[in-house]
Amino acid sequence: MVIQLIKSDLYRYSGRTDWRAFLRHYLCNRGFRFTCWLRLASATSTWRKLAYPMYVWQKHRSGIIISPRTPIGYGLYIGHGGPLIINSSARLGENVNLSPYTVIGANNGPAARIGNNVYIGPNCNLIENVYIGDNATIGAGSVVTKNIPANATAAGNYAKVLNYHHPAQFIHNRWPPMAADKT
Repeated sequence: MVIQLIKSDLYRYSGRTDWRAFLRHYLCNRGFRFTCWLRLASATSTWRKLAYPMYVWQKHRSGIIISPRTPIGYGLYIGHGGPLIINSSARLGENVNLSPYTVIGANNGPAARIGNNVYIGPNCNLIENVYIGDNATIGAGSVVTKNIPANATAAGNYAKVLNYHHPAQFIHNRWPPMAADKT
């Protein structure tokens, strides 16, 4: 399972899952490198004990704070390698893009629930128990305090739905790959 999660993350970065792509992105992309150690540290096996110290080191080195207990679907993409902070009570769906300086937090109760194929722009704050629907786009610098429906583009301080045009247009290399992508 953990290998499949890492492969899905790699596919989001490169559109491939071969060893050459893995080495290139592991060595050159700190977002992917952090994600690998996060996935291994969250595994329910002996990998956790071996990977946790490296995960902690990568967390401090990259400025990306995501707990291994945070439920995250397939195909996580961290743009530009962080920094970002995700509360451990948040839930992230599949094919989620996280941009730098994003904070998903909560003071009272659970943090946000993010649907599938969601793009969150740079410098966004998602406050408390909000729900971001599938295929939504959150614009740069937004402060989200209310639910955002599926297929919506929202932006602003406080975020408001701007339109429903081109849902999930910034989500590239979605996992699982379609049959046409496998050629």
